[in-house]
Amino acid sequence: MTGTEHVREDGTGQEERAPARRKLVEGPGTLLVWVYGVMVVGAVSRSAFQIATEFGRAPLAYTLSALAAVVYAFITYTLVRGGERARVAALVCCAVELAGVLLVGVWTLVEPSAFPDSTVWSEFGRGYLFIPVLLPVTGILWLRRPRA
Repeated sequence: MTGTEHVREDGTGQEERAPARRKLVEGPGTLLVWVYGVMVVGAVSRSAFQIATEFGRAPLAYTLSALAAVVYAFITYTLVRGGERARVAALVCCAVELAGVLLVGVWTLVEPSAFPDSTVWSEFGRGYLFIPVLLPVTGILWLRRPRA
C-alpha cells in the first residue's frame, strides 16, 4: 500500500483501496489557512461588534463584513478538510470572494455615500492591507496547481 491509499472494507469482508484525500494544507497551503483563519477572526469580531452596537449606522457595510466572515470561514474549513470536493468548493468560493472584493471595492470608490462605514472589502481591502484582494488570488493559484 502506498501513502496515497486508504484500505477499507466494502461490507463483504473484502478490502478495497480508495485514493487518499488530497491534502490542501501543505507548504504554502498552510500559510493560506493561517491567513484565512486570521481573516475569519477579524471579520467575525468586527462585524459582530458593529452589528450588535451600531447596525443602524451602516447596515449594508456591516452585513457585507459578516458575509465576508462566512466566506472566509468556509474557505478555511474546506482547505483544512482536503479532498477533491473540498478543493473544488474552495476554488469556487475563492472566485466568488474575488468577485465580491472587486465589486465592493469598485462600489466603495464610485459611490462612497453608500458606505458610511467601511467593510472588510472596502476599497479592495485597504483597511486590511489589501489582503482581501490578494488572498483569493493566492487561493485560486494554490488550488489550481497541478496534482502530484
